[in-house]
Amino acid sequence: MWDHMGSHGSQGMGGVPPRHRSCPPWPHPAPPLGLILPRGLTLSPPSPAGAARGRRRMAKLLVPLVMLGAVAGSHRCPPRCLCPAAAPNPTLLCARTGLLAVPPTLDRAAVELRLADNFIGAVGRADFANMSSLVHLTLSRNGLRRLAPGAFADLCALRALHLDGNRLPALSGAQLRGLASLRHLILANNQLAAIEPAAFAAFAATVEDLDLSHNNLPALPWEAVAGMASLATLTLDHNLLERVPAGAVARLPRLARLDLTANRLRALPPVPGPPGPSLAAGGNPLHCNCELLWLRRLAQPGRLESCASPPPLAGRLLWAVPEEELACRAPAITGAAADPAAVLEGQPLRLGCAAAGDPPPVLHWLGPDGRLVQNGSRRAVRPDGSLELRVATLRDHGAFTCVASNAAGEAAARVQVAILPLPVPHGDGDGDAEAGPGPSDMAHAGGNESRVAGERRIVAAELTASSARIRWLPQRHVPGIRVFQIQYNSSLDDSLVYRLLPPSSRSFVLRDLAAGREYDLCVSALYAEGATALPTARPLGCVRFATAGRAPGCAALPRPHFLGGTVIIIIGTAIAASVLVFILILTARYKAAAARRPPAAVASVCSQTNGIHRPPEPEPPPPLPPTLPPPAPMGAAGGGARGLFPSHSYPRHARTRHHGSLPRLDLPDAAPTLRPSFGSTHWMLESTV
Repeated sequence: MWDHMGSHGSQGMGGVPPRHRSCPPWPHPAPPLGLILPRGLTLSPPSPAGAARGRRRMAKLLVPLVMLGAVAGSHRCPPRCLCPAAAPNPTLLCARTGLLAVPPTLDRAAVELRLADNFIGAVGRADFANMSSLVHLTLSRNGLRRLAPGAFADLCALRALHLDGNRLPALSGAQLRGLASLRHLILANNQLAAIEPAAFAAFAATVEDLDLSHNNLPALPWEAVAGMASLATLTLDHNLLERVPAGAVARLPRLARLDLTANRLRALPPVPGPPGPSLAAGGNPLHCNCELLWLRRLAQPGRLESCASPPPLAGRLLWAVPEEELACRAPAITGAAADPAAVLEGQPLRLGCAAAGDPPPVLHWLGPDGRLVQNGSRRAVRPDGSLELRVATLRDHGAFTCVASNAAGEAAARVQVAILPLPVPHGDGDGDAEAGPGPSDMAHAGGNESRVAGERRIVAAELTASSARIRWLPQRHVPGIRVFQIQYNSSLDDSLVYRLLPPSSRSFVLRDLAAGREYDLCVSALYAEGATALPTARPLGCVRFATAGRAPGCAALPRPHFLGGTVIIIIGTAIAASVLVFILILTARYKAAAARRPPAAVASVCSQTNGIHRPPEPEPPPPLPPTLPPPAPMGAAGGGARGLFPSHSYPRHARTRHHGSLPRLDLPDAAPTLRPSFGSTHWMLESTV
């Protein structure tokens, strides 16, 4: 019997297919089956004489229990669900049962699970955990809004996933992780507005049917879609797609059907063929020109592709338009210029270019060296085709070429750019009197300023590792100065830094310098000869200097940081001192109060073994009770006093003794009494009383 059960163990009790080879091990092991053995039956090996009899008894008990557990486990059915017993594989039918969540008591060995037409709003990570045998899962029309990351991570054998008719807003890479065997993914009629490229990574090599229709997708991760080598059906109708990249469809070798109906496409890239995939592109505002000749040649009567432009072809079906009317117009550049045409080295510059054609031409730029201009930190091509030079250099001096191209041809136009170099000193690094243009003739004629040979116009002083003070001579001979301009750059960086200073400035401190670098700095005066004239730059001079190197491990803190740390330390010290003084004052006051307090009275308690015996105070004779008769003579009946008190003593309540530790009420308050001590005999009598 055991051999018989083992032969069917790979298929299970209900024909469950074996675990997929790529399935990961279950994260939570199944709990062991607990067996309750009858009293007197143990699992210890029997004696050699009763070995056969013990095995028979064990088999009679274990086989029914194992069979009963397997049968009960294979037919667990959640409430409100149907579990057909005649189905060849475990199937759970829970459609239209009003479920608000995935039932937690699902049979983890199920092969098919249908949860459509319910009210399941979210799927958690543990809802489908350990269901590695599940092949078909339907969650259609549930109003599903949220998929937890890894919600389908254990469904490595799943082949069909239906999520249509829900309210999913987007798809991320973690939500569909683990679906290594997925072939059919239905996401139609959702609210998808964005899909991450990694969302399809888990099943890119196996998916055959992808349905994303009736969503709000303005774009699609075409690079991820182009990597689906087994894709046969791609449904994208009723979305907001505006563009299909060229070559995206051609990279799908097994594509048999492509539906792009009712989008916002104005152009379609050629699809491979013949025989190519079945294409549906009706309901798009197509611009009918020479780019759609391939579609016109594939069109047949009855197709719904129509033209929205140009105006002569608007509203006509594409298959009814003659091929000669689908024409294109070569591009023509309507304007190209630089703004401004000449700039000083280091200043920004913008080159504009406009072109017309059908289809609209694409603009790109060639630099003065003939190379294609790429976007970078210094150059950027705008969406409108203009070129922006953020920092002009001498390498930008020359002619840039604007090239416009479309399907009918291309056109080019040259834009001349002039880059003026910065004034550079011709003498030593500090600059001298010949480093730049001399003073004006007006200054010499007036004689109001004289220069000494070798006098430096620009001086770099107070050099540190991060700062330097720049000084220059007064420019009284230059009338109408509006502002001073300082420009400098590091020897390790080509970008220039500009500073504008008021005309009354004679020095400036640079605080953003790097340690151990050389700098080339120039100062210019911007002035205007008239009220409406444009400002003109007059170089005053240049200087080259180097900042001090910072010693490793000895970097000094900036002064604000140092002052801030010092203030914090002072405040903390003051607070600690205040707390210490407060504690000392409290301690002194406590000791003074304790010294003035009288000592507490201590009760004198004598034990049985103290060895000290003081004679107790004489005890007044106990008063006689008022109801007692006078004592009878010695010979009277009853034995006299001895007959009345056979214990040869007075009653115990008449011998009450005042304890030494209690105050005496019959003594005056002013007469303090000593507390008597007594021996062991008195202690025993007192305890008895």
